[in-house]
Amino acid sequence: MSTQKVALVTGAGSGVGRAVALGLAEAGYDVVLSGRRPEPLQAVAGEIEAKGRRALAQPTDIGDEASVAALFARVEETFGRLDVLFNNAGIGAPPVELDELPVATWKAVVDTNLTGAFLCTQGAFRLMKKQQPRGGRIINNGSISAHVPRPFSAPYTATKHAITGLTRSTSLDGRAHDIACGQVDIGNAATDMTVRMQAGVPQPDGSTRPEPTMDAKHVADAVVYMASLPLDANVQFMTVMATKMPFIGRG
Repeated sequence: MSTQKVALVTGAGSGVGRAVALGLAEAGYDVVLSGRRPEPLQAVAGEIEAKGRRALAQPTDIGDEASVAALFARVEETFGRLDVLFNNAGIGAPPVELDELPVATWKAVVDTNLTGAFLCTQGAFRLMKKQQPRGGRIINNGSISAHVPRPFSAPYTATKHAITGLTRSTSLDGRAHDIACGQVDIGNAATDMTVRMQAGVPQPDGSTRPEPTMDAKHVADAVVYMASLPLDANVQFMTVMATKMPFIGRG
């Protein structure tokens, strides 16, 4: 039996995705890297190959069905199987009053954060069901916003709440096929997306205050742990956050 382990990380070119991809490589996985921009993916692929693992960089628009189909065709063609999918890719929207939010912006966030996660889950399901040994694990990036919103964040918050529903449904529907699904809810990992928190971000009371962040490696360590479990055990939900961020008591 082959001991090869293969993981796919979406949004792998930077931030949490990059940290998780490198963490999985260090844990012995060959890693497929998906993202919009080829150059960052190739850079991460080089880092993974320097660790002695195989890497495949595949630029993908995860909101597009044909693009996702091409991604999973490359995974199957190159590696023949998939053991772990980390659904990480996501975007936000400008923080504006709800009634001022363009519908096109709403749809763009839904396409990437929710439809993209669904399409990748569907692709993983199809491959994991037929591969031998069968089964695998899907880990969704849910975010603290899967629990409580920030001000002016309706598109992002709605999609992250929806990811929780996708996680639960995938976990239930995957049982018969040895496909486990869990979710990691991340709070204030230090990435390019959270740099603005050093200057201050809007709070529910109308003020603007800086917020603490944490090293994205802690998220990577959590995802690697979730991935390391045998398929008869699962972390259904995990929250990893900066200890002093305003989550408990937010609002």
